[in-house]
Amino acid sequence: MQFLDDSLHPENQEKVVITVAPYGPEWMPEDFPEDIPVTMAEHIEKAVECYDAGATVLHLHVRELDGKGSKRLSKFNELIAGVREAVPDMIIQVGGSISFAPENDGQAAKWLSDDTRHMLADLDPKPDQVTVAINTTQMNIMELLYPEYIEGTSLGNPLLGAAYSEMTVPAGPAWVAEHLRRLQASGIQPHFQLTGIHALETLQRLVRKGLYTGPLNLTWIGVGGGFEGPNPFNFMNFVQRVPQACTLTAESLLKNVLPFNMMALAMGLHPRCGNEDTIIGQHGQRFGSVDQVKQTVRVAKELGREIATGKEARQIYRIGTWYKDADETLAANGMLPNRTAGPIVPSAHGR
Repeated sequence: MQFLDDSLHPENQEKVVITVAPYGPEWMPEDFPEDIPVTMAEHIEKAVECYDAGATVLHLHVRELDGKGSKRLSKFNELIAGVREAVPDMIIQVGGSISFAPENDGQAAKWLSDDTRHMLADLDPKPDQVTVAINTTQMNIMELLYPEYIEGTSLGNPLLGAAYSEMTVPAGPAWVAEHLRRLQASGIQPHFQLTGIHALETLQRLVRKGLYTGPLNLTWIGVGGGFEGPNPFNFMNFVQRVPQACTLTAESLLKNVLPFNMMALAMGLHPRCGNEDTIIGQHGQRFGSVDQVKQTVRVAKELGREIATGKEARQIYRIGTWYKDADETLAANGMLPNRTAGPIVPSAHGR
């Protein structure tokens, strides 16, 4: 992305699209019973509360009544239908992992099989987006979860912590290509969850080959443990490499969430919050998803940025937009065209 002298002025920035992830699949309800929904009615109510507070994108997971993450697509269908009826303008973004929580202490924490994740393209009603990872990557969410932050929670259980520390995100080339094919065939927009510049470069190559022909909505994930670490220089380097016409959301964890959201808001980018990312505030207190959204709105307003409505967020994300081929996709996302013959940019020496 390129920045002009007045790019940090709010009148020259997009309205803010706030993503909220209020279903915290890595936590158990007893870790934060005031905030983590269990029943379907509670799931839907949480979506409505977050929307009313200012969030226009709902990162969606769902639980069974025993509090464990659901792996049943029928439950996802039920929740999507309920949210769609309650807040029809909210963008529904299904988490592509489905549910990575282990069934029992000591079992592996893992994403479901490739075939099962492909079935997200068959959800009914269809979500607006499904998050898509690029490149198989270690996802050790425990690396930066310091003991004092998880003391007294389920992640303080050594067996559960060990299970999460060994988790990987399976997203090899064949799976990604097939997943993108199915999502596009179903008219569902991928939202790309990128773990670093290597993932961004792979995604750009996929676009150049014509394997994805839609808007590039990206999230940079700075959670460490195989993903980029929560270092501002990592984030700024990534921002610099992102094509001009993409949208970019910042995602981090625990006490890093607010600082990265503030950086994103200042630069005209977009924030993500919610109990999937943190259940504590900057002073170590329990901090729920709705309050996190309200805080994000306050910071945005202090910076002079307006909050996008649901309909405006759909326009910013270009929901429902597709392009005819690689060339049109490259142009629409602010990328250089594919090489034909000779240099893409004329050399100064040739004048």
